[in-house]
Order: sequence, then C-alpha cells, then structure tokens
Amino acid sequence: MVVMTHRAQMQTEDFETLARIGAREVEGLRLEFIDGKLGVKAVPDGDHDRIVLWLARICMQHRPELWLHVERGLAVQEYRSGRARPDASMAPDDAFVGQGEWADPAPVLMVVEVTSYDSDTDARDRNEKPRAYAETGIPVYLLIDRERCEVIVRSEPDGMRYESIRTVPFGKDIDLPEPVGITLPTEQLKDWVR
Repeated sequence: MVVMTHRAQMQTEDFETLARIGAREVEGLRLEFIDGKLGVKAVPDGDHDRIVLWLARICMQHRPELWLHVERGLAVQEYRSGRARPDASMAPDDAFVGQGEWADPAPVLMVVEVTSYDSDTDARDRNEKPRAYAETGIPVYLLIDRERCEVIVRSEPDGMRYESIRTVPFGKDIDLPEPVGITLPTEQLKDWVR
C-alpha cells in the first residue's frame, strides 16, 4: 500500500511577509524561496565580499554602462513565483529604480553566486538556482565555487535549464558570453579560498 501525504507549500505572498519580518528581527538573515521551499543564505564572510568587489571592478572596467547590483532581490522562476537574492546581478544602472524588494529580472544580463562554506551550497547554488535562473531566462549564470576552486559559466537558457555549461579551475581565464562579453581572469580567486 502506498500512502500519499500532501504538504501544503508556502505561498509567495506568505514568504514575502516572512522575509520582511525576518530581516527586521534578525540582523543579517537573508531568506530565499526557490521551488516552493524556504531557504536561508549564509551571511557572507570577508573573502566572499572581496570576490564580489573584485568582480564589480572588472565589470566596471569592461562594461561601464552596466552595474553589478549586490544582493538585489529578484522574482524568479516560471510565473515569477520564486524569490532569489543572488550575490550580484549585472544590469543597467537604473534597472531597479522604483521597484520593491523583489524586482523584475527582465533587465538582468547575468546573475552571480559565490559559494559559502555551508551544507546547503550544493543543493542551492549548484542545482536549484541554475534551474530557477534558466526558467526566468537570465542569459548568464556565473558561479564562483570556492569549495571546488572552479568557475562555472552557464548560458543559453532554454526555459528549463542552461544548454551551455563551461567550467574552468581557478587560474584559467574564462569568457563570459554575450550579452556580458567579458573575459574573466581567475588567478586571483586562489587568494580568497580556505
């Protein structure tokens, strides 16, 4: 005999309320909502922050018309029912002006995640978020994986997944495809891992 149980999933509106309350009550709490599941992002360490700043500098040098928006909340997934807070989102400088906490991802050219040293990194950054960002149609997903010491660039979203995936170890340059169009030198990332 098969026993079926039904767990009610949290609604997007309930998550947004919880995220607002949590952010006020617990400093540094960063909640996300992917695939109908509540997730908590680890508070970044100094090396994590340094990587995001390093990447922002490179992006500004090569694409000064675009900004790397840090921790901008995005409405993601099919029907925009998910809520993600990527470490950075590349978009025009005024892309999110006038928008609330969970912005429309349409102007985003690239999302960036830098792994944290926590147990949820594998499921969240390597599996759930690539699918959510591909469903949303974000052209490029850049993952800087500090645990594995590699950079993964996903591109060509087909509405379910990214069709192109390129991985290089820290130390090798990697091209961020159009619409980003930057070659990323990764040698310096070796300095910011445990």
